[in-house]
Amino acid sequence: MTEDLNAVIRSKFGPAAADYASSEVHAKGESLARIVELVAPQKTWTALDVATGAGHTAAIFAPHVASIIASDITDEMLKEAAKLAASRGLANMSTAPASAGALPFPDESFDLVCCRLAAHHFPSLENFVTEVHRVLKKGGRFALVDNVAPDQERLPGATGDDIDDAISAYNAFEKLRDPSHGFAPPPEYWLELLRNAGLAIVAEEQIEKELAFNPWVARMRCTPEVVAELKDILSGGNAALRTFLKPRVDAQGALHFTLQELLLVADKKD
Repeated sequence: MTEDLNAVIRSKFGPAAADYASSEVHAKGESLARIVELVAPQKTWTALDVATGAGHTAAIFAPHVASIIASDITDEMLKEAAKLAASRGLANMSTAPASAGALPFPDESFDLVCCRLAAHHFPSLENFVTEVHRVLKKGGRFALVDNVAPDQERLPGATGDDIDDAISAYNAFEKLRDPSHGFAPPPEYWLELLRNAGLAIVAEEQIEKELAFNPWVARMRCTPEVVAELKDILSGGNAALRTFLKPRVDAQGALHFTLQELLLVADKKD
């Protein structure tokens, strides 16, 4: 199952690598600068960026650490990351092929492991967090940014069943647009997962991410049929999901909606 999903990820993100290199959401999103502030990286640190994509997260951390490896399972993404490093003169940023659930690095190798806007593609979030814990040095720091599903805070007044339905509907919505989507849980799931793995939460924030619909579907090369189905969900699907996504049309007639990004920083206990 893991290999099947990884194959889908490669097939979807290989052709889209150049689009992600220029994507405003990935290259300049609010969470990119904020996660660096929350982490407070040190010049002596060795770092690893998991599922780097086009390398934007590795590149923003690179000036603040001794070295950083930008890792990914997609060759085309690694090439884009290498081009980004070269264009910015980041000699301390290198690339390496790596699967998030089986990182090819020794135990206690890194002071920092980061991962931004990628974990919802991983076949197993549990395996990923286990691997993060393994490759972090004692006292090392983990930084996560990822889209999250609805929860009680974002859907006040909703019943538990309503929230469960909205979580399922949200993940189905994402998977329709991108078949390589795995699972984006609500925030509490991540908090419990990290704590159970022996990681102590030191920072937690949530950011609203405004998305224009047309570029969002274009990056994944969605067919006209899929685009129409996604629009139908935003206009008349699950009511709680619509409350969560806040679909709206601007003055120019362009469709927009909102996603939620969770930012977490956690330290490996001694």
